[in-house]
Amino acid sequence: MIGYYISLALRSLRGTPILSALMVAAIAVGVGASMTVLTLNYMMSQNALAHKNDVLYAVQLDSWDPNQTFNRGDGGNDIPLQLTYQDATALLRSDIPARQVAMHRYGFTVTLEDSEARPFTAETRVSTRDFFALFDVPFIYGGTWAEDADLSPEQLVVLSKATNDRLFGGADSVGQIVNLNGEPFTVVGVIDNWNPSPKIYDLNNNPFADSEELFIPFGLHRRFEMVSWGNTNGWSAGDNGYEGYEARLFGESVWIQYWVELNSAEQKSQYDEFLTGYIRQQKEQGRFPRPLKFALTPPSEWLVLNDVLEDDNRVLGWVSLAFLLVCVVNAIALLLAKFLRKAPEAGVRRALGASRHAIFMQHLIESMCIGVLGGLFGIVLALIGLSGIRALTLGIADRIASMDWLMMLAAIVLAILASLLAGIYPAWRISRTNPSVYLKSQ
Repeated sequence: MIGYYISLALRSLRGTPILSALMVAAIAVGVGASMTVLTLNYMMSQNALAHKNDVLYAVQLDSWDPNQTFNRGDGGNDIPLQLTYQDATALLRSDIPARQVAMHRYGFTVTLEDSEARPFTAETRVSTRDFFALFDVPFIYGGTWAEDADLSPEQLVVLSKATNDRLFGGADSVGQIVNLNGEPFTVVGVIDNWNPSPKIYDLNNNPFADSEELFIPFGLHRRFEMVSWGNTNGWSAGDNGYEGYEARLFGESVWIQYWVELNSAEQKSQYDEFLTGYIRQQKEQGRFPRPLKFALTPPSEWLVLNDVLEDDNRVLGWVSLAFLLVCVVNAIALLLAKFLRKAPEAGVRRALGASRHAIFMQHLIESMCIGVLGGLFGIVLALIGLSGIRALTLGIADRIASMDWLMMLAAIVLAILASLLAGIYPAWRISRTNPSVYLKSQ
């Protein structure tokens, strides 16, 4: 029977092309507008570390100004989102975490000896070796550096696939020399395409930017006097007896992102005790003037804490659904007009023995067919809207302003639900038609 009802629906749509087109357009515009916004919200709220949400934690220590909290005005936990260099290096000495990563953003000018490749500036991640295992970064060639390089100035580098393609044509470059700011670095590994969005491991800078092109050991800070190319916050230079670059390293500026992997409740409890003891020790040395406070935040909460999906985006999502509801109301009026025009036909069918349920289902399935067509055209409108956003943002939103198959399926389902919602009342009205009225008029 369903096949028969679909055949009747398509015949009915062809019989009233203008009215049918208006109904399809109403659903398509509503779905297109809502799916454009919902797709952006969906892509912005992705958690690339969801499978490790119960074992990974971003570390925060409240080393901030005693006279005011680190309050960003967004309802956060009032603890700095990053660590000082001296705190990060101290935490690295702990053997409790299964893995731990201290890192920040940097950049180098890349050149290659005896090559026609032009110099270019490459985004760089200065990190400890556990970065690749902790964040599931896949390797094509080689691997990470030895643990000693995290503390000693070994000039080693891991290349991204795109950088390796650019410099070495995609060949195995392990053991090759690349010049960074004129200094020779030995390639120890090449990672495969890896570009999580949002870039959850570093949300301090553009969370939807591409991942870095180079990765170098954490132990190279003093050799190159590196500072963060990302956000840096500070409240005191500190009277630590150091001068120059050392004073910066041992000051109270926060610029290091820190993650740990704790694989059990016992391990997490031990790390809590370690952090508590460390802060108390620092208090004895005149640091950490605020009440003892720290946080271990899993990836799902870290996204919320960093406002990756802002309240404005959520509000806009609800507004887009409200617009879809307006389109549904318009579709109800159009469907009611269309179905009432077919009342004599429904009356004849009722007189010939068709039940009210059969008449109701016939017209509800016709509404569903309108929804499918509206969904397909809505996807086209959503793709146009997303392409417009990519053009307006000059490539910044390329990775979030794109619709995957799941969102396309969601668009079809949303359109069908909207059309069924629009069709329930008109289908009910036509199914309650008294056949005798129309038999007398024939």
